[in-house]
Amino acid sequence: MAKTRDIKRRIRSIRSTMQVTRAMKMVSAAKLRRSQERIHEARPYASRMLWVLRSLASRAKPDAHPLLTVRPQERIDLLVVTADKGLCGSFNTSIYKRAAAFLETHAGRAVSLDLVGRKGRDHFKRDPRPRKREWVDLYRTLGYTTAAEIAGDLMAEYVGERTDAVYVVYNEFKSMIQQRPVVEQLLPIEPLDLAPGEVAEDYIYEPAPAALFDRLLPRHVEVQVYRALLESAAAENAARMTAMESATNNAAELIESLTLYMNRVRQASITTEIIEVVSGAEAL
Repeated sequence: MAKTRDIKRRIRSIRSTMQVTRAMKMVSAAKLRRSQERIHEARPYASRMLWVLRSLASRAKPDAHPLLTVRPQERIDLLVVTADKGLCGSFNTSIYKRAAAFLETHAGRAVSLDLVGRKGRDHFKRDPRPRKREWVDLYRTLGYTTAAEIAGDLMAEYVGERTDAVYVVYNEFKSMIQQRPVVEQLLPIEPLDLAPGEVAEDYIYEPAPAALFDRLLPRHVEVQVYRALLESAAAENAARMTAMESATNNAAELIESLTLYMNRVRQASITTEIIEVVSGAEAL
């Protein structure tokens, strides 16, 4: 049976770990609140801009703007958004699985990877597909400028006809306990999906649609990349907070279990000593 001293040492070690997990949970909760505020500000703007541009794209000529040009999707860029750190449950694993499903669906096509996050970079080092660009440690100072730089690189690839489509895979923040991995097409912009016989609402645009495309299309791609990064950051913090809460609860249960076990060991030791004393007295 284990010695009381060894059990005490293990309890101290677990209690120290529990303090770390509790602190990480509190930090993640604070970061999550800030991320949620930024998402709630960005979502309506991004959603409405996407609807307006898809509405315009459904009536525009294919050559109205280079970012609207549709080509056979033989060369594809996949932007994979992961975390820089671990200890966030299945957050990164779900992205790996969703990306693997996308790659399997598009087998036979030339798919290149653009990786956001240290975990994604390390994971896809073993993948034979080309990695065009990598961004790590950007969540510390995540802002619109960062998203604009990433979007600028992706648009340059598409306009230069070095890729035929651009997709992004990221974890969408749904709630504190739910994050959903999704794949969205960034380029080319898909026209509105209209039901048979349905006609898209028409508007009078000032200035002309061509001028709107020149200003709004690049901004739209930047906004969608920015939203994906914000969603991923919030989902990561929620996943880490949940994981650390679970780890803290498990540590507390383990400490309670070890404390009971230590008391039984101590009781057994005392009982043994009493028996030895009684036996010695009887022998005398």
